Amino acid sequence: MSKGVLLVNLGSPDSPSVPDVRRYLREFLMDPRVLDTNWLARFCVVHFAILPSRPRQTAEAYQKIWLAEGSPLVVTSRKVQAALRQRVSVPLELAMRYQNPSIPDALGRLAQLGVDDVLLISLFPHYAMSSFESAVERVKEIAGRVAPQMRFQVQPPYFDQPDYIAALAASARVYLEQGYDHLLFSFHGLPERHLRKSDPTGCHCLTAANCCEGSHPAHATCYRAQCFKTVSAFVKQADVPREKYSIAFQSRLGRDPWLKPYTDLELPKLASAGVKKLLVMCPSFVSDCLETLEEIGIRGRETFLGAGGRECQLVPCLNEHPLWLAALQKMIGRFTVSPENRGVPRDAAEPAGHGAVV
Repeated sequence: MSKGVLLVNLGSPDSPSVPDVRRYLREFLMDPRVLDTNWLARFCVVHFAILPSRPRQTAEAYQKIWLAEGSPLVVTSRKVQAALRQRVSVPLELAMRYQNPSIPDALGRLAQLGVDDVLLISLFPHYAMSSFESAVERVKEIAGRVAPQMRFQVQPPYFDQPDYIAALAASARVYLEQGYDHLLFSFHGLPERHLRKSDPTGCHCLTAANCCEGSHPAHATCYRAQCFKTVSAFVKQADVPREKYSIAFQSRLGRDPWLKPYTDLELPKLASAGVKKLLVMCPSFVSDCLETLEEIGIRGRETFLGAGGRECQLVPCLNEHPLWLAALQKMIGRFTVSPENRGVPRDAAEPAGHGAVV
């Protein structure tokens, strides 16, 4: 079998124009793993409650961070792809879960090269039905139409893997060494119901205050537990004192309860508590994007300063950090050299060792 690699990230609109942003939001929000209700209810919410006004607001936010080459997320992802192509000997393609570069085009290019054994690396360190699971399932669905001969091995979530943690710590080191009063880990939020739906036991997630502690089968697909494990591993490696960091969740949408505490409410609280120099890290993103650059780097900073803080510094995502590239290269290396790796059927692809059905 001929091996190849597919990297999948979230995606961005093709431009910061309102029509392109509307097209992107429609595809994103109509994903049943993002707005997880029946099709009719989802259609009404998206088309009648969100799309009439949200695209203009979101387009204005994108315009503040847009690069000459395009969306920061896509530009950085392409640079990572180019750098990895210099490091590995197998075909390597990049796709976005929503919009471009598209999954069908990426799979088509791999198929043209004769690739039929694919390592799928979802560029989401943590498991969530709206990100990791959605990306994997979408690739499998499209492959069934455009490349039915392909077999997939899915790279498991790597939220606490030593190479990922080492890259995070190295990327933050210069900011930590400059001194800070507090380090806030801001993860992308999720509706609480997503955690309950992803709990294979059906009776563990969010049933107790300490449900994310220790080890439990539900943690294999529990986003919150995996976020906490990332922080635990990071602060141990970076030697961050317990009293100098906290965790929050950003980007909530709608009225249903999301994971707490909320970042936009924690920022003024920290300033009011006397924090003057704040660092913010966003470990659920491997590439800087709208949620890091605009939501935290611009609006979050304004919120913190407006509440009395003196300095708010966004620690950049891993982006093209050499240790992150090395971590990805090692994932690919294990796939390409493993003699027993013969791929798995599309309908059996799942996070190896996690027992997750994706």
